[in-house]
Amino acid sequence: MASRLLQSPFDVIPTRFRLPSQRFVLPCLAIACLLLAACRQQAPAPVPAPPKTVVASGSEDAGAVSSDAKPARATQAELLKGTDWPALRLLSGDAWIDCDLDGAPLPGTVAIAPASEPPAGQAEAAAAPAPPKDVAAAVLGVTDAVAAQSSSTAAEDAPGDDAGEPAVVIADGSADEARPLVDLGFQDVEAAMSPCRERGAVRLRYEGKISGDFTALMQRTAAMADRMGIDTRILDINSTGGRVEDAMPAGDAIAGSHWTIRVRADSICHSACVLVLAAGDNREIAGKVGIHRMVRVGSQASTRAELSQELREVYGEIKDYLERNGASAAVADLMMTVPNRSLRLLDANELREYGLSGANAVQDDLDRIILARKCGDDFVKRRDAFLRAFASRCEPARDQAAVEACAVSLGGEYGFPDETCAADGPMASLRRTGRVSASATTATAAAAAGETTATAAGGAAGRGG
Repeated sequence: MASRLLQSPFDVIPTRFRLPSQRFVLPCLAIACLLLAACRQQAPAPVPAPPKTVVASGSEDAGAVSSDAKPARATQAELLKGTDWPALRLLSGDAWIDCDLDGAPLPGTVAIAPASEPPAGQAEAAAAPAPPKDVAAAVLGVTDAVAAQSSSTAAEDAPGDDAGEPAVVIADGSADEARPLVDLGFQDVEAAMSPCRERGAVRLRYEGKISGDFTALMQRTAAMADRMGIDTRILDINSTGGRVEDAMPAGDAIAGSHWTIRVRADSICHSACVLVLAAGDNREIAGKVGIHRMVRVGSQASTRAELSQELREVYGEIKDYLERNGASAAVADLMMTVPNRSLRLLDANELREYGLSGANAVQDDLDRIILARKCGDDFVKRRDAFLRAFASRCEPARDQAAVEACAVSLGGEYGFPDETCAADGPMASLRRTGRVSASATTATAAAAAGETTATAAGGAAGRGG
């Protein structure tokens, strides 16, 4: 009995349940360890987050420029009244006009002469550098200004319809054809935008510096859109920045005339361009947006205190500008703190937090106040509910036709168009920002009219559209 108790406990376990022998277990454990080590070695390394601050490229290392120079400009009221606009040529960048809200990026250059060999002497004239028109161009890098001025010289020497007239003409074509806009006189802007009058939508593409002529470009295209009754206005911008004293009046022209601003995936909006971006009613951003410090042109400062005093006034103007456009004063702080040889890139969350993407909160509030006065609180509540439903139910669809069909169906659900304010419904807002076409607006009205007719034929009182 005692000998039985001294036996191993495993002796009482049936054979089929006995643990494997040590000679079998150890090799298995070794193989498992080797497999685990191999898996660990093959696991992909975590992708590092993109840096928020990068080194600025050579064309951007001057940052946003600030100077006391305040060039004379025609006021918006003067542009709306008369046709005798001061002569002006766009030198700081390239601009095109079309009526295609969803159009692809436009060509990168404005062709002044054919691609074939230029006439004798014309190549030398085009290659000769011309002095920039303002100090901002000199500080930022004169590449764009010189190229534009050289093209201007070549155009003036090229044959035209009349002596001394440039060879650049606006060719006849479809409304969606890109029309270069170089001269900013009344007739030039009118000719470029006329094809967009019937469609009620215009797209302006700009690539270049923010300077005085860009401000004039925005003021004049906005004034012409007002004259022609073009409500839907899209600005596609690609800019490394420029002079802040020109960016703010350009933004004021944008803020008063309902523009959607786009930064495409192949575009950037840096330094002073961010001030322009802040002014849009709606901001659609796929490219990179970045900020860095202002550079004071013509400064007489010899100490930090003196430079700070010079910048204090413009810093206050920038903060006021940002606040009235619904953007955060933190943007102005970044324009004072990030070294101008670096670039602080803003991610999607920061763009929202700083009020630089999506719908402009100030304009949205203002529109609701004006709309409630005109159409009533119930109208505004139904409009807001429509827009929320559109964002959650319609916009996720990739196909534009599906988006618009969804919007049309929402019209009947929320009672639009409304008979009392037919032109102020949510479809008009979506149309202005380019998210639905004019045909979708017409379809909504037709659907509402058909529903009302059917209800009346049935002898029931129908609700207003």
